[in-house]
Amino acid sequence: SRELRVIGTGPLGPKGEAAGPEPDPESSGSIRRYLARLSALRPLPGPDREGESGRRTELHLLFDQLISENCGPGAPGPTEDVCALLVQACQLVHLNQEHLVNKVCQLIHHLLNRFQVVVDEQNLDFLLSYSISALKQCSSWTHTEILQALAALVYNNGPNCQKYLPDLLGKSGLLVQFSDLAQPDVELRRAAVHSMANLCLSVPGQPYLDESYRSLCFQTFLSVLQSSKTSDVDDITFCMLLQNALKGIQSLLNGGKMKLMQTDQLGFLLAVLKKCMFYGLPGLNVEMPAVLYSAPLPQYDGRSPVKPEQSELSTVKKKSKGKQKKGQLGEEVKEELESDIGDGAIHGMDIFQLHSGNAQNSPCLNPWNRTLDAAYVPAGKDHLSCYPSWKRISSSESEYSDAEGGIQSKMRSYQAKVRQGALACFLSTIKSIEKKVLYGYWSAFVPDTPGIGSPQSVSLMTIALKDPSPKTRACALQVLSATLEGSKQFLSVAEDTHDHKRAFTPFSVTIASSIRELHRCLLLALVAESSSQTLTQIIKCLANLVSNAPYSRLKPGLLTRVWNQIKPYIRHKDVNVRVSSLTLFGAVVSAQAPSPEVQLLLQQPSSSGLSNSGTATPRHVSSSEWWRRALPSEGEPTDTWESSSSEPCWLIRLCISTVVLPREDSYSDSDTSFTASNVYEPSPVRLESLQVLALLVKGYFSVAQSYLLELGEVACKCMEETDPSIQLHGAKLLEELGTGIVQQHKPDSTIAVNEKVPVSLVVTFWTMMLNGPLPGALQNAQHPTLQTSACDALSSILPEAFGSLRDDQQILCITLLLGLNHSENPLVKAAAARALGVYVLFSCLRQDVMFVADTANAILNSLQDKSPNVRAKAAWSLGNLTDTLIVNMEMIGQSFQEEFSDLLLLKMLRSAIEASKDKDKVKSNAVRALGNLLHFLQPYHIVKPRFIETIKESIQALISTVQSEATMKVRWNACYALGNVFKNPALPLGEAPWTAHAYNALTSVVKSCKNFKVRIKSAMALSIPTQRECYGTTEQFSQIWSALVIALQKSEDTKDFLEFKYSASLRTQICQALIHLLNLANSTDLPFIRKTIAENGDMIRSYVSQYMKLGVEEDEAGIHTNSHERERLLKRAIEHICGIEEVSEGKAKVVVAAYLEDILTNHINSTELTEA
Repeated sequence: SRELRVIGTGPLGPKGEAAGPEPDPESSGSIRRYLARLSALRPLPGPDREGESGRRTELHLLFDQLISENCGPGAPGPTEDVCALLVQACQLVHLNQEHLVNKVCQLIHHLLNRFQVVVDEQNLDFLLSYSISALKQCSSWTHTEILQALAALVYNNGPNCQKYLPDLLGKSGLLVQFSDLAQPDVELRRAAVHSMANLCLSVPGQPYLDESYRSLCFQTFLSVLQSSKTSDVDDITFCMLLQNALKGIQSLLNGGKMKLMQTDQLGFLLAVLKKCMFYGLPGLNVEMPAVLYSAPLPQYDGRSPVKPEQSELSTVKKKSKGKQKKGQLGEEVKEELESDIGDGAIHGMDIFQLHSGNAQNSPCLNPWNRTLDAAYVPAGKDHLSCYPSWKRISSSESEYSDAEGGIQSKMRSYQAKVRQGALACFLSTIKSIEKKVLYGYWSAFVPDTPGIGSPQSVSLMTIALKDPSPKTRACALQVLSATLEGSKQFLSVAEDTHDHKRAFTPFSVTIASSIRELHRCLLLALVAESSSQTLTQIIKCLANLVSNAPYSRLKPGLLTRVWNQIKPYIRHKDVNVRVSSLTLFGAVVSAQAPSPEVQLLLQQPSSSGLSNSGTATPRHVSSSEWWRRALPSEGEPTDTWESSSSEPCWLIRLCISTVVLPREDSYSDSDTSFTASNVYEPSPVRLESLQVLALLVKGYFSVAQSYLLELGEVACKCMEETDPSIQLHGAKLLEELGTGIVQQHKPDSTIAVNEKVPVSLVVTFWTMMLNGPLPGALQNAQHPTLQTSACDALSSILPEAFGSLRDDQQILCITLLLGLNHSENPLVKAAAARALGVYVLFSCLRQDVMFVADTANAILNSLQDKSPNVRAKAAWSLGNLTDTLIVNMEMIGQSFQEEFSDLLLLKMLRSAIEASKDKDKVKSNAVRALGNLLHFLQPYHIVKPRFIETIKESIQALISTVQSEATMKVRWNACYALGNVFKNPALPLGEAPWTAHAYNALTSVVKSCKNFKVRIKSAMALSIPTQRECYGTTEQFSQIWSALVIALQKSEDTKDFLEFKYSASLRTQICQALIHLLNLANSTDLPFIRKTIAENGDMIRSYVSQYMKLGVEEDEAGIHTNSHERERLLKRAIEHICGIEEVSEGKAKVVVAAYLEDILTNHINSTELTEA
């Protein structure tokens, strides 16, 4: 009866009812018929031996019919009927009828798998009880089938099995016993591990296994993976055992509960995963340690390379010479390769192993440090003779190959599944540990350039280059891609721009070497691969590498190789390869942009690199080379742009043509899945092209600016389409174009005037936008994401160009933004609030009191919104609006202040006070606004009763924020705001009760804040008042002086190394503040100053002398001071002190003046010596 066992649809049972298609009515009817027949049978009363024998025969026939009639894969069946049938069958079979128990368990396993049924809780109770009782009572020969049934029952049902876990997973639980390494029956052990793995599957929203069970299962799976196959064990059974153990660990990790906290636990797991990653891989005999340890330097792990015969090597080399002249595979050679290797992959590692046969006699040659051209040598039939015959398998990876058949083909398939399972488990491991922990094992899984004469250590790239299964190669690349994702900080230490000549290899050079080797291996895999799915993974992996590698610290040339190798794939027949190729181009143009290397690549001729692209360069189905077509310029022939020597950027042309030009031909069957319009390229290709254009404009605007109007037309065309994604990317492109123009025209821009886009052309550009689909996109309430992007685009208009637009277009922009500020969608409202904050800074609008008032009311409305994002954007805009008020006050004067509504000003103050109590993102700009508003107030405002209390609350809000535990940015802004308050001479600084609180807050920060930038800003605020009266009493003045002296003394005390770089700036600002106070001191202040000089004179002298010697410095207020200016301020301070009339007979004046004169004299003498 064991021979009747049916293998299920997958190693772990059914895939879940919800995932499949609708139930098959025919199957449903068939199940009901059998259910009726089983229901008609009743257990026989009494010991009727003859009747029992007949009943057994009838049941055997019924079960056999059920299994044979439903032997193929089927649609999901009726859950209730299947469960009822299985329960009825079990009720009819007593546990002493072992052959029938065996068969009913086959039936449970088979039907649940075939119909993808997850048993409901009530029926599960009965069937699980039956199975567990059968395991306890029946003979051992039935146990394997019972465990198969158990595995199918618990699949996706773990949370409903809680009360049975002690029986199954307790200390002497059934699954624990059967899965023990001492269990002699490996098939039985496999079935037990299978059941245990299915129990570990998590169900969303349901409780997971307890910690004790998780640990037990994890240790069981780990022990299985660490065990070795003995000679009496069947290869396929052992493969299935490993697969189930790997799937179990993956389920534990994916459940989100299993955390690999202990280092040794992770080390043991990674060691077995690395071992299983190479399981059954031809030509490798990997000897792995039992545990991997986290280390910054590569660990050595040996392998046994295949050693080919010399005659085979010479044959390959002879063939290489003949083929290399072509530079590119012909179609006939490609077909020959595909027929010989099957999946079309040229396994680069074997090619290198062949080369290394020659290198053994020449130790100075490194077999892995070949140029990429070595990988492009096509392998003919003679080359393949050194491959084992089983290496030529079909890319479909079916379990039984028609060409070869037999057990070996089946075994290779199972071995490949073990490798895939190990890689999938590794992927789950990566997601369940911190990246900084993972990178401790970098050298165990990522290739590094070996030393001279050393073999290449096995790594993920070994599988990507060598594995005969395309699916396994793709899995390895997925794992490598996940490892590289987010690795920017780790890889940033790499550096190889200078040849190091040291006795040891620095870690930075080791990582740089690893990055270079990754580039080399991935490009090798690229030209060797012809499976489209795997090719896509290679290119995605390259994109992740390019996004994270620190190219500015590496020798140039890496990006050039990637660029030239990927060019042909943008016209590959498979749409996914084309999309990923464009993604890689996007990664290159955004990699630490702008890069001189990429700048040159963008300007190279469009044909460069297309003819020398390697053996596996994909050929387009049409010879028309569609991608070289582009939008013709006026008077330019449509088919000659590629050969034009003045062509600035072929990539921009390619992307434009991909987005806007109709396609002339089809590519492959994969395109048919995209049901958008067949007129254009598939939507993903067009979207990726738009993404590349946006990144190119962002990073290399100087290259893109010659296409400004053409790219504007592309953005317009996209926004006019019906596909929301295309519309959105069109708006994003427009925003990047606008931002690029604004950056170019900034006052601090280093770009020459004649190289900037002329303002007249920018006006033409925005006129085209506003006459086009942009206003419609802004009003498209059905697509709020598009409205948001359109708002961002409209805010990127150049201020000078806005002023030159027609009045009606200016009014249109303002009206649209003010209207969108009332949108119910928080994304749209936030974007509109931010855009208004940009517009209020425009010189042509900021003096318009009505516009400023309308904008203020709109922003105050958004500041009350329930969305934190809307409030944060509104607070930023309020800060900008108050900056405008200050600019107007300084440029226009009192007329603007008088015209601006007092009521609105009061409303702004009160809103800013409330906003200063909000979250930090809102608070940081709210305090900035408060500082500006208090600076803007005029004497007539301050005396008004309704203003007095609000002013007091505003200043208290600033003081509280300075003293709070808010983020450093918030406290920095609060210190800046108090400095702004001190600039308003109309405020009663020095007399008002809040004066002492304000100074106490600033002096506390300047002495003790962890962040030096906040200390600098508080020192600057303390040096702003211009009258001695503003500093209050002698006691208050002394406290400020004392705090600054202490701050100077502590200016190098920090535990955070990052803060240390600001210590010199802090001392400069404190010295400026001290000299400023000396210039204002009166006779009552001098005794305390004399006392501090007596106590800390040497320290003060040292730092003030350093300050005097500095070159041209810019202080926090943006004022540049040089050595002569500082001399003048110190002289003025000495003169001021000498001119003070002391009320008593004390000598404080003389002592302080002499002390300062000594500092000045020493400075002048040292300056003269230096100049001499």
